[in-house]
Amino acid sequence: MNFTRWSARLPGTQRRAAARGTDPGTPSASRGDGVPAARGEAGGGQGETARQTPDHQEPDHPEPGHPGSGRPAPGPSAADPREAATPADGSRPALAPDLERPTDDAPALEDFPVREILGRLPGLVALTYGTQHRVAYVNDAYAAAFGPRRAGTAVAAGCPELAELGLLPLMDQVLRSGKPRTVKSRRTQAGGSYTVTCLPVETHAGTGPDGSAPDGSGPGNGGAAGAGVLVHATDVTDHAEAVERLRASERRHRETAVTLQRSLLPQELEQPDDLRVAATYQPGVTDAAVGGDWYDVITLGAGRTALVIGDVMGRGVRAAAVMGQLRTAVRAYARLDLPPHEVLQLLDGLAAEIDASQIATCVYAVHDPNEGRLVYASAGHLPILVRDEDGTVRRASDPTGPPLGTGGWLHSSGSIALPPGSTAVLYTDGLVERRREDIDEGVSALERALTGATGSPQVVCDRLLRSLGVTAEHDDDVAVLVLQHPAREGADAELFHNAALDLLGGVEAAPRARAFASGVLSSWRFPVELRDLGVLATSELVGNSLQHGTPPMRLRLRRTDRRLIIEVTDGDDHLPRRRRAETEDEAGRGISIIATIASSWGSRRTPGGGKAVWCEFALPDRPAG
Repeated sequence: MNFTRWSARLPGTQRRAAARGTDPGTPSASRGDGVPAARGEAGGGQGETARQTPDHQEPDHPEPGHPGSGRPAPGPSAADPREAATPADGSRPALAPDLERPTDDAPALEDFPVREILGRLPGLVALTYGTQHRVAYVNDAYAAAFGPRRAGTAVAAGCPELAELGLLPLMDQVLRSGKPRTVKSRRTQAGGSYTVTCLPVETHAGTGPDGSAPDGSGPGNGGAAGAGVLVHATDVTDHAEAVERLRASERRHRETAVTLQRSLLPQELEQPDDLRVAATYQPGVTDAAVGGDWYDVITLGAGRTALVIGDVMGRGVRAAAVMGQLRTAVRAYARLDLPPHEVLQLLDGLAAEIDASQIATCVYAVHDPNEGRLVYASAGHLPILVRDEDGTVRRASDPTGPPLGTGGWLHSSGSIALPPGSTAVLYTDGLVERRREDIDEGVSALERALTGATGSPQVVCDRLLRSLGVTAEHDDDVAVLVLQHPAREGADAELFHNAALDLLGGVEAAPRARAFASGVLSSWRFPVELRDLGVLATSELVGNSLQHGTPPMRLRLRRTDRRLIIEVTDGDDHLPRRRRAETEDEAGRGISIIATIASSWGSRRTPGGGKAVWCEFALPDRPAG
């Protein structure tokens, strides 16, 4: 880009200079030939004939569109001759003949003071020359921003701001390639931000006889003669600060949403006696893109544990809020100790009431240590995976119902074995779903990862996340719940025992039950006080069943490392409730006595019909060592 000669090379400029007889780029002997040729090329044959008329007289038949011709100019629009059809190849459309013909009063581009224009530009302008990028010129805006710069000083030593912006390698590249380059929103140490364009320029001033520049660059020396770079910088500090404030606001919004969701998740998982449980939750990296993933572990009593995981469709604070309501409802319904499919049936109706536009998937499972199985119901959720002790992975295959909130569906329960030494995994779709992949492929990949995942539940969680490629940059929420049914051996196994007695006959079953309980509790080496309370609770539960229940009846005693559980089942599905007995009443005090002496008590309906009534006693802490 030559500031002294580039404008004289334009065709229009040449015609105007030739008309004045002062074309600086051609000899005086050839100036007369240039005018007719240029005009003939622009105006056609009629224009050339007109210019050959003596004293520049107008021809008898002026051109269409010429002043005084009375005929409109040809083209798409007579009102605006500049409207020319755009060529099919997308090139610049040819202008109308009148627009190509210069007027006598139009100044040439070289008539404008380029230095003064550059000096008044609000943008920062610096002009350098040579391979060492010596300063040739800086405008007033540049001097006001960074101070005046001495001409001839190398940029590396005299313009530290350009080095701070990282422009020196860019300027070298512009010199070598001859192509402009732009960098956006670069920051200086002073805190200003600039968008900078480096443009290759060319000057013939100061070149030696061999075509080399004053600094030695030129042909044969690694640079073009007179090559330089024009640096134009726009101050975008306000824009960059606004962008940073917006990003900070988005980060705060996301942190708020993540905090909300984490506060709605369990802060500490309940740890059942017979299971080891761990869970992890990782929000997606998208801005404020927390989803509705949740999980929970709920101890139901009598050694039974409910495990739940779900995912509210959608993202953001609204999905997290719906998730919080569903999780609260699950805990409330779980206290009723209902079968899994009945819990989902209640959740289905509640989800539609909370927000008809939000649907959710969920799986609710119950583990009973006496049965060694997971009984579950699923509402559109991904299947539970179980890894046996030998590494075999099984997938829960019972059919699932539609997601929560759709309505009109009767959910059903299924079951999958969970023997000692096995591990079960409940998870959300963020763990296995990938773009351009079928979700079944992701579930299969999870099965392969689970085959070799051993260790504690938390270790298994971490290994599954790594194996499935879930990192801090993952684009979707992920929730994983891992439970293990440990295989106990040695001294640990001595802390877990079961004993059961079928209650046959009539009222004579009560003394047999008391004797059985006394003998079992003595063999388990319980303190005398706890043994007496256990026998009393057994007597009340068996007496209540004999009076109000129907056969078959069964007494089950169970101890864990933390509690004693006494449970009586019978064939009647009427659940007892605690009530206040009057002074003259002869019955109705059994459940009140149980509630008074036991740590907790409860009742539930059994799957085959009937009910189970149970109570628990907390065991004293074992001495350390």
